[in-house]
Amino acid sequence: MTSKDNGGVPVAIVTGAARRIGAVIAGQLHDKGLNVVIHCRGSRSEADALSARLNERRAGSTIVVQADLVEDAAPEEIVAATLAAFGRIDVLVNNASAFYPTPVDEATQAHWDELMASNLRAPFFLSQACASHLAVNAGAIVNLVDIHALVPMQRHAVYCQAKAGLVMQTRSLARELAPDVRVNAVAPGAILWPEHEQSPEAEANILDRIPMQRPGRPEDIAGAVAYLALDAPYVTGQILAVDGGRLLNM
Repeated sequence: MTSKDNGGVPVAIVTGAARRIGAVIAGQLHDKGLNVVIHCRGSRSEADALSARLNERRAGSTIVVQADLVEDAAPEEIVAATLAAFGRIDVLVNNASAFYPTPVDEATQAHWDELMASNLRAPFFLSQACASHLAVNAGAIVNLVDIHALVPMQRHAVYCQAKAGLVMQTRSLARELAPDVRVNAVAPGAILWPEHEQSPEAEANILDRIPMQRPGRPEDIAGAVAYLALDAPYVTGQILAVDGGRLLNM
C-alpha cells in the first residue's frame, strides 16, 4: 500500500474515541496540532460528527475507522487505514474499554472473554501492529487503565484483573520497546459516572473519599494523556493516577 505524505504532521490513533473521555482525548490531541484517527466500534454517527467538527477546524485532519478490536484483523485494518490517510503513526492511545460488574457468583466465561479481550488483548495486539511505525518517529503509547487496577472494586473482579494486566502490559512494553517507543498509562479515578444506573448514595460515598472533594473532568484525563504522549520524552513505564487523591483513601 502506498502511504500518503501529510507534510510531517504527527498522527494519533485514539480507540473508543467517538464519545465520552475518548472524544475529549481526540479533541485535545487535535488542538495540539496532530492529525487524529478516531476509532469506534458501534458509535459511528457520533464518530462521524466528531470528525466533521474537527475537520471544520483543519481540513483533512481526521478520519474515522470503525472496527471491533477483538477481531483478529482489526489491528492491521486500523494501521492500514491510518497509513493510507496520513502516512505515519506517532501516538497510540488505547482508550476503548468494556466495563460492567461481574460478581463472583454471577461471572461467566463470556464475561471473562469480553472484558479481557477489550481491556487487555486488544491493546496488546494494536500496540504490536503500531510498534514499528511508532519507532520511526520516536512515538508513544498511552494506555487508559484505572485506579481499580491497583485497588480492587467490589463486584468488578474480572474488570479489575484485566486492567491490572494492562498495567503490567504497559511496563513490559515500555521495557521491550525502549528506547524507540515510550509506553505509559493514565489511571483515572472518578471522572464520568458509569452509564448504567448508580445511586446518589454511592456517588456521594465515592466523593467523600476524594481529597479534592469533586469528580474530575474528561479534560483532566486528556491533559494527562497529552503530557505523556507529547511532553515527557524521558518518561516511560509509568502509571499516572488522575484521581483527585482518591488512592489515598482506598
